[in-house]
Amino acid sequence: MSTIQEILKKRILVLDGAMGTMIQRYSLEEVDFRNESLEKFTTPLKGNNDLLSITRPTIIKDIHEEYLKAGADIIETNTFSGTSIAQADYGLQEFVYAINYESAKIAKEAAMKYTEITPDKPRFVAGSIGPTNRTASLSPDVNRPGFRAISFDELVVAYKEQVEALIEGGVDILLVETVFDTLNAKAALFAISEVFEKNGSELPIMVSGTITDASGRTLSGQTANAFLISISHMPLLSVGFNCALGAKQLRPHLQTISENAPFFTSAHPNAGLPNEFGEYDETPEVMGNQIEEFLNEGLVNIIGGCCGTNPDHIKVIADLAKKHKPRQKLNS
Repeated sequence: MSTIQEILKKRILVLDGAMGTMIQRYSLEEVDFRNESLEKFTTPLKGNNDLLSITRPTIIKDIHEEYLKAGADIIETNTFSGTSIAQADYGLQEFVYAINYESAKIAKEAAMKYTEITPDKPRFVAGSIGPTNRTASLSPDVNRPGFRAISFDELVVAYKEQVEALIEGGVDILLVETVFDTLNAKAALFAISEVFEKNGSELPIMVSGTITDASGRTLSGQTANAFLISISHMPLLSVGFNCALGAKQLRPHLQTISENAPFFTSAHPNAGLPNEFGEYDETPEVMGNQIEEFLNEGLVNIIGGCCGTNPDHIKVIADLAKKHKPRQKLNS
């Protein structure tokens, strides 16, 4: 079977859409986020979607399969909040390994099923590594600008635990995503490099940042090009952007990355901007028309969806991706 690097030179690969958007369709209650091992916890667990890989694995697998059926080449594990830092909000630090391992295992089973159906179109699993709910660069207290709620070393420890479990669960790629603070991302990349050194083997790494508003900067203040330069010390598979913005608003920042990155490029934007109720109204057709501009201009190698997207969005995107050639990667 061809490596993902070889495939990316030949065609655009499609990433899946939003996990949270799909989970909302099930109208789950508190009981769905619990099993026998979680009976003792008095903290409400509803909304801790990563936990569903343990308590309702069939739901997570069904969602993966819907995206694969829609045409996704790469599916993300249900582990966006799978660090001890994020799980501390629920008092579930001891479940971090199980969350990541089981999430990877579920996604891998789904991917292998579809690879067997279409051997000429292998499917890959990306271990989703979210930004955590702490930032190493910014103070959460406006009255104490020098205060930090988390240290670089603490982030490294948490990320290593997640990465080890994801790898043991069988992921093919590691995806450091929704990066709003580059220092957090650097901690994740450092943790990944330490795990690789320990294991004596490596996996491809994707990094996807987030431009938070019309300023064209990440939350920690970097422009798209500054963000790229900050992470280019790592031999990445791809770099790109996701979340926060819709495809139309994301395009100029993606163009900057495309013109400068020595890696493959990726984009998985939201289905437009959220409305006053926090919902996403952009239809698959409208989003598809905007993403086709990316494809016509040769800006991407990997394309998918983030908040508000579902299998209908991914099917439109996958159908469009078939008609276009991938961006040509710049030399390192």
